[in-house]
Amino acid sequence: MANSTSASLKLTVQTTGENSGTWGQITNTNLLILEQAIGGYGAFGVTNASRSLTFTNGAVSNGKDQVIKLSGTLSANVNVTMPDSVEKTYLVEDACDHAGYTLTFKTTSGTGIALCEGHTYVLWSDGTNVYKGQELKKWRAVTAAETVQAGAQLAVNTNGGGVTITLPASPSLGDEVSFIDQGYDFDSNALTVGRNSSNIANAGSDLTVNTQGAAFTLVYSGDATTGWTYTEK
Repeated sequence: MANSTSASLKLTVQTTGENSGTWGQITNTNLLILEQAIGGYGAFGVTNASRSLTFTNGAVSNGKDQVIKLSGTLSANVNVTMPDSVEKTYLVEDACDHAGYTLTFKTTSGTGIALCEGHTYVLWSDGTNVYKGQELKKWRAVTAAETVQAGAQLAVNTNGGGVTITLPASPSLGDEVSFIDQGYDFDSNALTVGRNSSNIANAGSDLTVNTQGAAFTLVYSGDATTGWTYTEK
């Protein structure tokens, strides 16, 4: 029988007696692939085109890294894809400036996970889709209008004038966006929360926040009439 290849890390599975004189090199390459999967780090720039992670048979390749850092300023909605049928766990840092666009980590044919700017994730694939095991959220200072992703935690500073933050499009039950008045200026320069076609607290209008020192979280209720609602009153 000839050598075969493992399903996920694409290791070379050697058949006894098949690799006379070369088995040592094949074994060393397999060990390097295992080292990459356990502790490998890869940094990838993403801007306006989807990027495919590679899983080359019997070779070190970028999809086999354990840790992946994504960076760059998006100018379009972007997917980072891994092959179907590969089972793998990743630690992924989204260090991109989304500039209002979406960044999704997914299998080729799956729906995947929409990442939030500045957050770090434990993601895993069952060979069909990518799922979120854990998300480390970070507060991010904002001084200008932007459209944000689910999970965003925003310290909004309106010292230089009012700011509009637009909620994610097509939200899902449990999606959250949090706000704080970083400079205690909402009373003079209001925060506007753009509803992006979803209701906010049972109303089909944007939310104006003009209370000094306001701090609150909106969660999507899953009900179209209610839309986004408050996690606290």
